[in-house]
Amino acid sequence: MGGSWPTARDERGSGSEHVYRRGPYSVAMSDSSSAPADDGSSPDADADAAMSDAELAALREEVEAKYDFENFGPADMAKMTPEEWDAAFDPDSWVVGEELLDRVEQELRYRVAIREVFAVLERVTENGEPRILAYSDEGYAVVYPDGSVEGEGTVLRDVKPTVALCSMEDFEVNDAPETVRLPEPEEVAQGTGDFGNRMLQIVAFGQLLGGFALIGAWLVLPDLDSIIAPLAGLGFLVIGFFLFVVVANARLSDRFRAEEYRDRLRVMGLEGGSRPEFVPTFDGDENVASLVEAPEGDALSSEG
Repeated sequence: MGGSWPTARDERGSGSEHVYRRGPYSVAMSDSSSAPADDGSSPDADADAAMSDAELAALREEVEAKYDFENFGPADMAKMTPEEWDAAFDPDSWVVGEELLDRVEQELRYRVAIREVFAVLERVTENGEPRILAYSDEGYAVVYPDGSVEGEGTVLRDVKPTVALCSMEDFEVNDAPETVRLPEPEEVAQGTGDFGNRMLQIVAFGQLLGGFALIGAWLVLPDLDSIIAPLAGLGFLVIGFFLFVVVANARLSDRFRAEEYRDRLRVMGLEGGSRPEFVPTFDGDENVASLVEAPEGDALSSEG
């Protein structure tokens, strides 16, 4: 988690640290270790610290050139200074409330669909108020209507920039497919791909065939008494065996990768219908609306 975001202890008693902010930007950029602001500060000091319109416009141009807001991510968020936030985002135009949750829901579903975010998404309620919950086996994030984000782990890191972007009126939310589903274990298992493995097998078979041919010709043909032929044949054999080992290792890695992914799905509760223990509970969890579907069929079964 970025060091510029304030942290607070979980009120639910788990003892883990959570990032919490009120408002899409200003609190997010505050220093959690700084002392409270002095209520007795003079208006003159505030006026001196304020940027002129010309300076703000110049800084805004610099920020727009420095950051790619179409692909804004956690790394960019961590780099931005408070002054750059103030220049880039207009607090008077923040999108909040139900509209913000709808935008965040659509954008997160799109990012899950393109495999940019790995998480289960749900619409939940807390004290009658709507929330968006995103969680995986490595963390969770809760999005509030006012733009606050609470959570931990990699999911929080992925959700924060999405909420920041969706809070901007001029950000165009991407259209998510009608059905968004987490990838199948077989999709995750595709490392080099079956086509690449087959090509390596063909090349390896050719190398072995050439090696055996050269060694066989050196043994059978009396006129071929040069030592070059058997040495070249041995070289072809070594390369062929090496390529076959690479293919076998890739397929074994794919099997381990698929099994690891199945374990992640089980930890996320997709097998038993329950969330991980570190994810908080909400009102009406029995009527939760899931925004992302689990893999089809027997994805959690390692048999076959």
